[in-house]
Amino acid sequence: MASRQLLKALNRSSILNAIKAYGPIARADIARVTRLSPAAVTQLTEGLIQDGLIFEKQEGDSRGGRRPILLALNDTDTYVVGVKLAETQATLALTDLNADILARHRIQLTALDPATVCDELADGIQALLRLAQVEQRHILGVGVGLAGIVDSAAGICRLSPYNGWRDVPLADLLAERLNSPVYLDNDVNTLTLVERLYGPGQHVRDFLVLTIGRGVGMGMVANGQVYRGTRGSGGEFGHVVVDTDGFLCACGNRGCLETFVADPWLVRRATINGLDVATPEALLEAAQAGNPVARHVFQDAGRVFGQSIANLINLFNPALIIVSGEGVRAGDYLFPAMREAMQRHTFGQLIEDVEMRIEPLSDDTWARGAASLVLGRIFAPSLNEQPIPVR
Repeated sequence: MASRQLLKALNRSSILNAIKAYGPIARADIARVTRLSPAAVTQLTEGLIQDGLIFEKQEGDSRGGRRPILLALNDTDTYVVGVKLAETQATLALTDLNADILARHRIQLTALDPATVCDELADGIQALLRLAQVEQRHILGVGVGLAGIVDSAAGICRLSPYNGWRDVPLADLLAERLNSPVYLDNDVNTLTLVERLYGPGQHVRDFLVLTIGRGVGMGMVANGQVYRGTRGSGGEFGHVVVDTDGFLCACGNRGCLETFVADPWLVRRATINGLDVATPEALLEAAQAGNPVARHVFQDAGRVFGQSIANLINLFNPALIIVSGEGVRAGDYLFPAMREAMQRHTFGQLIEDVEMRIEPLSDDTWARGAASLVLGRIFAPSLNEQPIPVR
């Protein structure tokens, strides 16, 4: 029974992707593109129409007989909410089925306990829907991305480094307040998923997403699927140990990559070397003004970051690496040393297989990624995910 349900979900996904790519499109053309039988296409599209995911549009051009009815995504009546959850605030976004943001809302969180956070998220989501004039019955689900170790299959935050949460069933807590499906994942995984579905990763089977900023994160796509590890903690790239005698990291180890590359540590290294700066922005301004200490801090960080990326290339042989996050704002001073170290430390000719892309990031992008937790279950269901309930 489970395998039959999965096959049905995959076939529905194939049809939806064909409509997303080529629509409005006739049923006969969907059968040709997906290689499904005309009978299967007819049956599955009827279900998709009933579920509110697609609708019949204007008639197409005749090819000698009756004009075919065309099918299109129902992107004016079906929506998704994405939530980027940070320590003291949350960014909420309403998207259509193409992950285009239609409305956004930001809320300040007044407490760290999970119950209060979920109360305030639920209120914020209702405010977002009122702002967009969308009824909740048109929402397929809510995706939430946050930093930390997340068991996405169970909807549980196993460990959050910023508020001390351990084993918090956040998805269930929020779903109870919203009476709507809620899906949870590490925020870098959500960013990776949106790149997989709608960004440059949609045509790549194996790629990595690296984020730098307050911390260092990594998302992995292997053979077209987001890889999360056994319990959702795969990709803790920031806690790969670079120097066992280095600074004590917040995780308890010494010399983690984050202590060389993440924003707070860059500021700390600058102040240790006599530069009076208190924020990453001030450090960048000093580098832009030609301060040698500031530039040296960024160059050292780029060198260590590039060496660590070379290790990833040697391990995974990815076709694409996307570097994103708030830290890319310092790219002029960080990336030259990074690229030089990558060239020096990558094994053999593997560096030639990799396309590097640098993408600046905003809170909207994070929220759009969170929305992709819902959209991914529609357009790219995986073996370990339950299909999303639909209307």
